[in-house]
Amino acid sequence: VAVFTSTFDHPAVVEQCARRGLPVMMEKPLAVSLEHARRIERAAREGGIPVIVNYETTWYPSTSAATTLALEGRIGTVRRIVARHGHRGPKEIGVQPAFLAWLLDPVLNGGGALTDFGCYGANLITVLMGGERPLSVTAVTQQLKTDPAYARVDDEATLVLAYRGAVGIVQASWNWPISRKDFDVYGSEGYLLAESADRLLMGAPGEPERPLPLPAPPYADPITYLTDVVRGRAKPEGASSLEVNLIVTEILDAARRSAGRTVPLSAE
Repeated sequence: VAVFTSTFDHPAVVEQCARRGLPVMMEKPLAVSLEHARRIERAAREGGIPVIVNYETTWYPSTSAATTLALEGRIGTVRRIVARHGHRGPKEIGVQPAFLAWLLDPVLNGGGALTDFGCYGANLITVLMGGERPLSVTAVTQQLKTDPAYARVDDEATLVLAYRGAVGIVQASWNWPISRKDFDVYGSEGYLLAESADRLLMGAPGEPERPLPLPAPPYADPITYLTDVVRGRAKPEGASSLEVNLIVTEILDAARRSAGRTVPLSAE
């Protein structure tokens, strides 16, 4: 089952699918809250079904290559990751009315730009940090738009994720003058700049910055991936996995509670 409901409805859909033994792929993010995420986790475990979370950026050649290089230690120890995602705003870019209605609903979407685009950065950073949970999350959310349609949700969010020896910065916005889905990874011995889906730069001290050839990623689209999972040829892992997206939900939940103050994450 491929799910395109509001984020709030994800647990109910997964619970119904789990009772029938049906694998599920949903559009990002996993859930509006940690409570909903735990419902999904429980249903998936009890029903023995895989749950996949689809992010557009997962299938970018630049994302695949940068992740591989960073996890292989090609830029040394990762010290800083900066993720920038968003656009001018859902109303400004003309999203369909049905989508817009729940995207601007704090209950059905769980927030505004924080949820819609903060999940991308939280997902990428979690994967690039090898699945490590941050020690703390500090967030600033703002309402910069004056259009009454946006009155109930944030349209600007900045998150700081503190790790042992590293920091992640998530910049999620409905106020970019252009659409953005790009990120930087800085290590102790070099850096990677994923400027677009098909462009990745690499640099190091004393070396010129250079674009890298990008091999085709293992999967180029979510439907092929879902098909292979259903047929037992692949297992959900990395950015698509339930395990990573439980951490993403925890990060977003902490960010909502933070509102300018640091929220330590409890040890497991």
